[in-house]
Amino acid sequence: MTIFSVYIINKAGSLIYDYDSPSVNRPAVEKTFSYPLELVLKVFDEKVVVSFGERDGIKVGHAILGINGVAAKGRILEDGRDIMETLATEANYPINIKFGKPHLTTNEKIMLASMLHSLFAFGSQLSPEPNSSGIHTLETDTFKLHCHQTMTGVKFVLLTDPKQAHVDAILKKLYEVYSDYALKNPFYSLDMPVRAELFDANLQQVIEQADKLGISNI
Repeated sequence: MTIFSVYIINKAGSLIYDYDSPSVNRPAVEKTFSYPLELVLKVFDEKVVVSFGERDGIKVGHAILGINGVAAKGRILEDGRDIMETLATEANYPINIKFGKPHLTTNEKIMLASMLHSLFAFGSQLSPEPNSSGIHTLETDTFKLHCHQTMTGVKFVLLTDPKQAHVDAILKKLYEVYSDYALKNPFYSLDMPVRAELFDANLQQVIEQADKLGISNI
């Protein structure tokens, strides 16, 4: 069981904190291709991604992470070559390409936090029950999204393995860390991004202990 990510969203829908577990493995696929390349690629958000064609575990939305052992930095390789130009040149083939799911950029996380805030509000308004508290859980076959909203409107969002247990207790513990190391910090302004080493350390400790030992040992 694993906790993938933590997001804290203020009452206005702005992302004020995010944490991605370093223990989460993002599977990658490496394959050698001949010319011409069978997959259709495009540049999206400064990354080269697959827009059409799936094969051997490579899926639409996967990004190029490296070519011939040289890591990619967005649409450019570490040695300065443009990825699209490199793949368009027949003389570079056969070529080994590494594909995988890209990490979210800061801008993407900010955008998703705003969307989640709106979705939460929609859920509250569409519920047939009066005074609905909004969305608590969204489930897919690969992860669960858990949301806890405090009395002040701050949302704590956890992305976890579908089998992760005691999530409510973990969310409560994260709120305690937020109260102790952010709200009680005299230098912290309410609803602003949380930047405090003690907060980082204690939140990461909660996540790591929940992963390894279970909530009862936190």
